[in-house]
Amino acid sequence: MKIGEYCNRDVIIINGDESVKFAAELMRTHHVGDVVLVEEHEGDRIPIGIVTDRDLVLEVMALGLNANELIVRDIVTRSVLVVYEEDSLFDCLELMRNKGVRRLPVVNEDNSLIGIISMDDITALLAGMLYNVVRTVDHQQKNEIKQRP
Repeated sequence: MKIGEYCNRDVIIINGDESVKFAAELMRTHHVGDVVLVEEHEGDRIPIGIVTDRDLVLEVMALGLNANELIVRDIVTRSVLVVYEEDSLFDCLELMRNKGVRRLPVVNEDNSLIGIISMDDITALLAGMLYNVVRTVDHQQKNEIKQRP
């Protein structure tokens, strides 16, 4: 199961010179917990950082800073971790667990941003798969009861 098949392709991106307040507004408007900072290189959007809702709380609100006066570059998590669209779901989960992150930008072989995957996305995917397993087992049991009363 490749991450590229399951990632959210509708990534909210931001410029590093935008205000932190604007980043928060984007998150609210689009109902997401992150925005990805990208740089354009020959038509490719290369992720260079990520700002999460947690960053807003820890780096701005908890310190009593003014979100209007800060720019995204002031609080962005640099050296952002990424996964490649060809990486497996399980490799992605392992990276998230090892690094303690809940969201990862997804890139292609040119390191261009193509999506984002979150722990919530993976949890929903796995829950759906487990539900299908339970339905299959239940169906098999019912068929067996009909065939061998």
